[in-house]
Amino acid sequence: MSWIQIAITTTQQAATEIEAMLLQLGALSVTLKDAEDKPILEPAPGEIRVWENTIVTGLFDDQANSAHLLAQLEAQLKLDTDKLEIDRLEDQDWSRAWMDHYHAMQFGSRLWVCPWHQPPPDASAVNLRLDPGLAFGTGTHPTTALCLRWLDANIQHQKRLLDFGCGSGILAVAALLLGVEHADGVDIDEQALLASRDNASANQVDARLDLFSASAFAKRSAPENSYDIVVANILSGPLVELADMLAQCVKPQGDIVLSGILREQADSVSAAYALYFKMDAPVFDEDWVMLHGCRRN
Repeated sequence: MSWIQIAITTTQQAATEIEAMLLQLGALSVTLKDAEDKPILEPAPGEIRVWENTIVTGLFDDQANSAHLLAQLEAQLKLDTDKLEIDRLEDQDWSRAWMDHYHAMQFGSRLWVCPWHQPPPDASAVNLRLDPGLAFGTGTHPTTALCLRWLDANIQHQKRLLDFGCGSGILAVAALLLGVEHADGVDIDEQALLASRDNASANQVDARLDLFSASAFAKRSAPENSYDIVVANILSGPLVELADMLAQCVKPQGDIVLSGILREQADSVSAAYALYFKMDAPVFDEDWVMLHGCRRN
């Protein structure tokens, strides 16, 4: 079996109309994505931000008449033909196709993140095994990569680490494999906590990882929230709002590692933590930033 895929580049204002039109013409699914790789992050309350240019993609079965579909779209939506792309996709095991493109990645000198379907390139390295089918982070995004490289370079035998916004648990699990004695993970998403638990178990470090919802973590007493390292790979807005709380979690001379920050946001986030930490210069990967600070006495 094969499929017909029609992709249309348009303005966001017209995207919803095109989406409805594709569904009316019998599309099995419709997806929208940014045409220019411009992230939309942290809208203000009540604000709706949109992409300037959007790709709307409709997937049809191979019984659909592609010429008829294009004629309908051009006539009813008055689209230029150069804004339309049509492809025929052969059926395949889509999960396997994704896995075939996900390979082991090295972060620093010791750490590798390796999918289960491939043997580790270096059996003697610190190998974090990860299922690429799990959501919330596999190390491919620059923000995660920045944090993993810092952990590889700086973890020796620290006792306690907090992964705030743990997602897949990749940072906490990496830290435990690299030598941290115990880690706590916190997330607002129950599915993230489940994914973190699964990944910790798969890497045989679940006995040294405790997981908490954000509300449960907030109820813990202050002496329990004393960590040698706090890592938070979230967004700049929450990082600024949480500066006081996260600072109180770090022991004197302890480390804080912050990511999920765009280049133009680095100064404001660094300023929010400078009261508590001696902040280093930002470290960049593409347009993303990692900030590190050492807790003042």
